[in-house]
Amino acid sequence: MNLPNKITVSRIFLIPIFIIILSVPFQFGDITLANVTMPVTHFIGAIIFIIAAGTDWLDGHYARKYNLITNFGKFLDPLADKLLVSASLIMLVQFDLAPAWAVIIIISREFAVTGLRLVASGEGIVLAASQMGKIKTATQLVAIALLLLHNFPLAFLPFPVDMWMLYIATFFTALSGVDYFVKNWHVMKGSM
Repeated sequence: MNLPNKITVSRIFLIPIFIIILSVPFQFGDITLANVTMPVTHFIGAIIFIIAAGTDWLDGHYARKYNLITNFGKFLDPLADKLLVSASLIMLVQFDLAPAWAVIIIISREFAVTGLRLVASGEGIVLAASQMGKIKTATQLVAIALLLLHNFPLAFLPFPVDMWMLYIATFFTALSGVDYFVKNWHVMKGSM
């Protein structure tokens, strides 16, 4: 297994640790950072999430730089991303930090695009990620980190940046999903 794939696998292994930290009722108390008080477990969960999200960039960087792209990595990397984002968003709904409707839109888009990619793959067609998809991912990761941190370090602003970022991420998620289907509908045309 090459280095980028090891990094991707490590991201997957961080997901259950992230879930356990947030789910098990540890009694670590609260932490206050710049007038923002949050459970210590949310802070630890945010750090784990940020590390895991950072490995997404790192594995791709190494794979491209050293020509270490493999079919295993092509399969595992987007799976790891979807698992991390889905697990995080579901945990945020559990803690009433994110509205379920936004999470449903985001996760539904991921299922739909994955389905389209599977159909295309069956036809021997590889559907590349778009620039819109990269914006979607970036806004999702920033939104999740801010929500886990209860809007720290932007709590000084007069509006909830974390929620606005989630709404922006939801918008780009829906927009990138529509864009993806419009550009790749030719994959489905022959099977209707």
